[in-house]
Amino acid sequence: MKIEQLAKEAEKLNLTLTPKMEEQLRTYARLLKEWNEKINLTAITEPDQIAEKHFYDCMLALSAHMPQGSLCDVGSGAGFPGLVFKILLPELHVTLLEPTQKKGLFLQETVNQLGLQGVDIVCERAEDYAKTHREIFDTVTARAVASLNVLAELCIPLLKIDGIFLVMKGSRALEESEEAQHAIQVLGCQEKAVHTEHLPDGSGRINLTYAKVRHTPLEYPRAYGRIKKKPL
Repeated sequence: MKIEQLAKEAEKLNLTLTPKMEEQLRTYARLLKEWNEKINLTAITEPDQIAEKHFYDCMLALSAHMPQGSLCDVGSGAGFPGLVFKILLPELHVTLLEPTQKKGLFLQETVNQLGLQGVDIVCERAEDYAKTHREIFDTVTARAVASLNVLAELCIPLLKIDGIFLVMKGSRALEESEEAQHAIQVLGCQEKAVHTEHLPDGSGRINLTYAKVRHTPLEYPRAYGRIKKKPL
C-alpha cells in the first residue's frame, strides 16, 4: 500500500486525510527509515510496508474508538499509534510514554519536523508515571507492548472514569482477553467491544476497547517485576 492510497482508505473509515496530513506521514516514514539505521525502531522500513503495517494499522484502530481530549500512548516506541492518531486528529492532546531515551529523541525530532503541537514526550516507565498522573487521561492505548494481563496494570491506572482503554492486538487477542478478564475487572474496567479487521495482506488485527467504570485500587500498578512475575 502506498501512502497516496491512505486517503481513500481513510474515507472508508470516516476519516479525512488532508494533503498536509499525507505530507506529514511521508516525512514520518522518511525519518523512521533514517533513524532506524542508528537505533532499532522497527523491522519494517520500506515505505509501502510502513504505510500498510504501521499507518493503516493505526487508522483501523480509530474505527474501534475515536479518541477525544487527552490520550496516553503507553510504550510508544516509534510513535505507533500515538503519533499517527495525532496526525489524523490534530485537536487530540497526546502523551507519548516511552522509557527508552533514544526512542524519545526520535519521537521529539519527528514531532518537531512535523510541526505538531499538543504532544508531550515522557521518557518514564508507565508504573512510575502513574504515581503522579493517576486517572487523568480520556483514552489510554498501547500496541505490541506486552500481554494484556500485564499491559492492563500498566495502562488502566492512568485512565479516568468513563475513559477508554484501546488495545491493538494481533491473532492472540481473544485468548489474551480471556486471560486478562480478572485483571481488567480488578483494575476497574469492563469490556466494551471487539473489532476484527484485516490488513491488505490478509493478516488479522483485533482492536479491543474497555470502559473505565470504577477507580483503580491504589495498590496498582505494582513494580514491573511483580507485575510480570505474577500478573493479576
